[in-house]
Amino acid sequence: MEFLALEELKIKLAEARLSGEQIGFVPTMGALHEGHLAIIERAAKENHWAVVSIFVNPTQFNNREDLDKYPRTLTDDLRLLAHISNLFVFQPDVAQVYPNELTFNPINLGQLAKVMEGKFRPGHFDGVVHVVHNLFLLVHPTRAYFGKKDYQQLAIIRKLVQEYQFPIEVIACETTRSANGLALSSRNKRLSNQGLIDALIITKTLTFISKSKGFYSINEMREQAVSYFSQGKLELEYLEFMNELTLNPATSWDEPVVCFIAAYCEGIRLIDNLLV
Repeated sequence: MEFLALEELKIKLAEARLSGEQIGFVPTMGALHEGHLAIIERAAKENHWAVVSIFVNPTQFNNREDLDKYPRTLTDDLRLLAHISNLFVFQPDVAQVYPNELTFNPINLGQLAKVMEGKFRPGHFDGVVHVVHNLFLLVHPTRAYFGKKDYQQLAIIRKLVQEYQFPIEVIACETTRSANGLALSSRNKRLSNQGLIDALIITKTLTFISKSKGFYSINEMREQAVSYFSQGKLELEYLEFMNELTLNPATSWDEPVVCFIAAYCEGIRLIDNLLV
């Protein structure tokens, strides 16, 4: 693993591209955990070089307090990645990611940005598109890797690549979970031990849905799932059943259906999903 300044990184990546070598890219906001590591190790395995950016992007936070409290753990992050030999890590600053001379033309995300995360975090996906667009122009990867836990974001990234005609293959990676099933997240670091236990109601609700869907219509299943979730201590923000491909509300189990949950645990916002 090499931790590089941006200009050093550009030189090494230009040499790699000239040699016909493939580059896998994993954009992150740091506070890395085993879930990130699984994605990064996959990128390193499937390409000549893997690149990780660590950048807490201010434009995708609609809550200033959330931005300020986002964990920043660079020393621990680099220690976690130290064993990967074909890895470049860089930590750009705001001016490098958003240079004044770079023109950015927003795209219409349509339905993808109107529901769930887009509804409850206005402007969030506009920030995601802008930062990923600019990071892609810095790295010029062959492949870019994103986790399925942020499923709606994954759909947005695919739309971004299509609209801007980037020659990049988007790779979806399975959600990494703790031994008790909780989806790993950088935000989990802000939870108490009791909070980590309480948060399991998200996993339990998704499991309940998976086992019970054959007995209910989608509307009935949602009512049952919300009732089940309410047995826990978390504050539910949304629980939705959406078509996997369009992110329109699902109307039948005959279509590919994903259940999405967002909830607050000890004031920390957590998300998860399951293809049901």
